[in-house]
Amino acid sequence: MSGPAGIVLFAHGSRDPRWAEPFERLREKLGAQRPDAVVRLAFLELMTPSLGDAVAELAAQGCRTVTVVPVFLGQGGHVRRDLPVLVEACRQAHAGLTVRVSVPVGEDDTVLQAIVAFCASELDRA
Repeated sequence: MSGPAGIVLFAHGSRDPRWAEPFERLREKLGAQRPDAVVRLAFLELMTPSLGDAVAELAAQGCRTVTVVPVFLGQGGHVRRDLPVLVEACRQAHAGLTVRVSVPVGEDDTVLQAIVAFCASELDRA
C-alpha cells in the first residue's frame, strides 16, 4: 500500500519571520484543497525547516512520492544551481522516495495570469 503524496512548497527564506506568512497561508489553502496530500513548507536559507528536513518528515510520515514546488517567480541561480543539489541530497538520504521538482510557480501561465489580474485590479483602485 502506498502512503500519501507529499508536497513541499520551497521558498527562499528571510530574517523577518513575517515574510513566511503568505507561504503559510498558501500551505493552509493547498492543504484544505488537497486533504489527501501532506503539505509542508521548506526554505533555502534563514528560516526552517530546510528542504532536507521537510522531505525527511514526509518520508517518516509514509509518503512515497514528494513533489517540490519552487515558490519563486523564475529560474534564477537558486532554482537552477542550489535546488538540484538539495534535491539530490534528499534522494540519496531516502532511497525509496521519489522526489519530483516542478517548474517555479512564476513560470506557469495560470499563475502569471492571476498576477496580471491582481495588477490590473490595482489600476482600478487609483
